[in-house]
Amino acid sequence: MKSDRPKVLHAVCGRSMVAWVLHALQPLREEGLLDRVLVVAGNGFHEVAAEVGDRAECVLQEERKGTGHAVMVAASEVREDEVLVLTADSPLITTETLRNLIRKHEERRPAATLLAALLDDPTGYGRIKRDEGGAVVAVVEESEADEEEKAIREVNTSTYVFDWKRLSAVLPSLRPDNAKGEYFLTDALALLARDGGLEIYTTSDPEEVLGVNSRVQLARAEEVMRSRINRHWMEEGVTMEDPATTYIGPEVVIGRDTVLRPMVILEGRTVVGRNCLLGPGAHIVDSRLGDGVVVERSVIRESELEEGARVGPFASLRPGTVLRAGSKAGTFVEMKKTVVGKRSKVPHLSYMGDAEIGEDVNVGAGSITCNYDGVRKHRTVIGDRAFIGSDTMFVAPVRIGEGAVTGAGSTITRDVPAGALGIERNRQRNIPEYRKKAKKEEAERLEGDNP
Repeated sequence: MKSDRPKVLHAVCGRSMVAWVLHALQPLREEGLLDRVLVVAGNGFHEVAAEVGDRAECVLQEERKGTGHAVMVAASEVREDEVLVLTADSPLITTETLRNLIRKHEERRPAATLLAALLDDPTGYGRIKRDEGGAVVAVVEESEADEEEKAIREVNTSTYVFDWKRLSAVLPSLRPDNAKGEYFLTDALALLARDGGLEIYTTSDPEEVLGVNSRVQLARAEEVMRSRINRHWMEEGVTMEDPATTYIGPEVVIGRDTVLRPMVILEGRTVVGRNCLLGPGAHIVDSRLGDGVVVERSVIRESELEEGARVGPFASLRPGTVLRAGSKAGTFVEMKKTVVGKRSKVPHLSYMGDAEIGEDVNVGAGSITCNYDGVRKHRTVIGDRAFIGSDTMFVAPVRIGEGAVTGAGSTITRDVPAGALGIERNRQRNIPEYRKKAKKEEAERLEGDNP
């Protein structure tokens, strides 16, 4: 990966790889198929433990000596009869496949049940070796395989269910006598093949067992996961004009009949209502959108948009912004910690920060709340049905009463009473024949320069 970060903490569709694996395991715990989850980590142990949190118990692998060694490290923590072993860098694994693998093992009770896949290109995977009768006799790591073995398409996915008593009995027999000098867990399979045999469960979707060992493979995993997420929402009644450029996080919720136009990004715990129109080019993070909301070419973070609100194009709603039903934040509008009342409009070219805007208010173009005095932030409050003239500067703290009006170009430094006109501007002065005089002076200057 060529990264300072532990590999399993790299994100796929906004969620770390180890978190994806834990997410797949959680339903199995709820169903009683799993008792506990142990995460064995070496490099970046504390970072991994922080990511895992209370979803699993973390075990430190001080020396990284291979998959077999990782199981040895965790051995003292295992108290169960059967153990599911899988890698944390396989974010595409599904709950259904793991459930089927466990049930296959429970039906036959072999020493181990392997999750296998048939790949057109098996490069990078251990090959499953069978005898003439078709029984599994070993798994050969690619680094140890000869040319004949490398041609095998049936691969080991490094996901297993073991009879723990039988596995723990052969772990001391593992030796690091291979090209990598590691303890291969696959070496235990050859020993277990003689003690209760091995069973295979083959996944019907080879993509879900794709491992991630490079940025290229990370991008491939992202592509597959994004396709899964998008397909799910399309099947739930969401229209995507261009799924290839639509990015939806795993915790996002979208209502039916919503239309996502090209280049829409929905991240975090965003909730989108029904019949919304988002995009093109909408980026929404950790926000809640009611039904019928329209967002075009805008960025929205930690904000709430009620039913029928409209945003954009080219608006930026920063954390703490609330647009009440039917309100609008239009072209090149920025808001922060601002509540806009029902049916009120801030149509264009304005900044509203730390403000409370009432209902049925119109804010003219170029208006700004001057909310920061260099030390503290101050609030601007605009009452219902106020009319704000273009290019009004509100020097906060200041209050505009209900139905009040501010004159275009005014700098408002004092409260404006309800129904009053607040206006502050220099008196206009017209200079007669200014243009003619200016041209005459310029001609005289040029004549003086060229005698």
